[in-house]
Amino acid sequence: MAFSADELRVLRRALDIALRPHSSTGCPGPARDAEVRDCLRLAEAVAEAGREGDRLHAFLVADLDRHRSALPGAATGYLRRLQDALAGGHRPERADLAALRSLCALPAGPRETARRQALLARCTELAGEQEPARQPRPAPPAKPAPTPPPAAPSPKPPRPDRPIPTPGEVFPPRRKPVPPAGSRLAGARR
Repeated sequence: MAFSADELRVLRRALDIALRPHSSTGCPGPARDAEVRDCLRLAEAVAEAGREGDRLHAFLVADLDRHRSALPGAATGYLRRLQDALAGGHRPERADLAALRSLCALPAGPRETARRQALLARCTELAGEQEPARQPRPAPPAKPAPTPPPAAPSPKPPRPDRPIPTPGEVFPPRRKPVPPAGSRLAGARR
């Protein structure tokens, strides 16, 4: 929040009155009325700035929800908006934590994976939840491993005794269509 020079003057005067009530002009008059009006204007400006902050926060949360619903395709935009919302004082919700956990499980490059995990750790801390400890799961009864499907045949390497065809051999040039015989005679008679 930024104050103009005039608003700072009024704020200093209001703080001075609050801290030292005897410094105020105690008798009613034009000077006292001007001080009261200035304080009321400043209070209204601060209240409007607070309302504007609330509107911005609501917009950021709605935008974050839209991007969360488009995951995993909108992962980059979602992560950027989540960071913006956190900077604006947003407290991560359960849906944010679930979305981050699912994004951390998806394959990504090492830097992106580290970024996602760091953001998950930050959001978990801000939300006041503890990241569930990853305990080793008890070994279930051993099932026979499924047999892998047969491998597709690999393409055969080119035969060294056969030369590679040129594009002209593979795609022969087109020939211009020959006009019908009757149209040549008609053109010659004119």
